[in-house]
Amino acid sequence: MDDRLKSTWWALKIAFGVVPIVAGVDKFFNVLANWADYLSPLALQYVPVDAETFMRSVGIVEVIAGLLVLSPWTKAGAYVVATWLVGIAVNLITTGQHLDIAVRDLVMAVGAFALARLSAVSAEAVEGAAETDTRVGSTTFSLGSL
Repeated sequence: MDDRLKSTWWALKIAFGVVPIVAGVDKFFNVLANWADYLSPLALQYVPVDAETFMRSVGIVEVIAGLLVLSPWTKAGAYVVATWLVGIAVNLITTGQHLDIAVRDLVMAVGAFALARLSAVSAEAVEGAAETDTRVGSTTFSLGSL
């Protein structure tokens, strides 16, 4: 991948890795926000637990998604984070409140999608370079054996 894109990729990787982990852990402590206040009453009709318990399970998913982004599986993790952010936005829209946060989460989902796509391009570039090295190496070997 072009060196100019590496800094962008790293910035997105760190942001979309760390932020879900911090938000996920905070679902247990409610320091940043009282997360249950953001849960749609519509969603509560479909979950078999109270809002606090549900938000803690959401926190676990967010921590796992953030760890995925920070791991070698960045592309998969970024797709999970993007999808998760769209889900959060839909939840917020159904509350009729916090629409500014819903818009922000949709924009963040686009950023996570961009990280997934950059990760795919990076992986293809690495694979292409490995194939070229293999071909060059075998050509050298063939010429050397003549």
